[in-house]
Amino acid sequence: MFRMLFLLMLGMSVGYFLHGSALVRHAAKGVRVTIPLLLFVFGASIGADGELIANIGFFGWQALVIALLGVVGSFVAATLFRRIFYGKGGAK
Repeated sequence: MFRMLFLLMLGMSVGYFLHGSALVRHAAKGVRVTIPLLLFVFGASIGADGELIANIGFFGWQALVIALLGVVGSFVAATLFRRIFYGKGGAK
């Protein structure tokens, strides 16, 4: 876990210092190809897991509840933030 975070931070640092170079522009093109490929492989591995597919309804409901609670929580937090920092009318 820490190795992954270290590599992420190292990559961010290199990208920050080399943000205008051709190397970073080529890396950005590679990311556009790599991320859809990773998502495809991830989906294929999920599809190949018979136990997961057999319980997809159960996991689907859990995912739906978590997503809805995340949206509602974000809405409540944004509303509270606006009222606390910008007053009742929304403008300060």
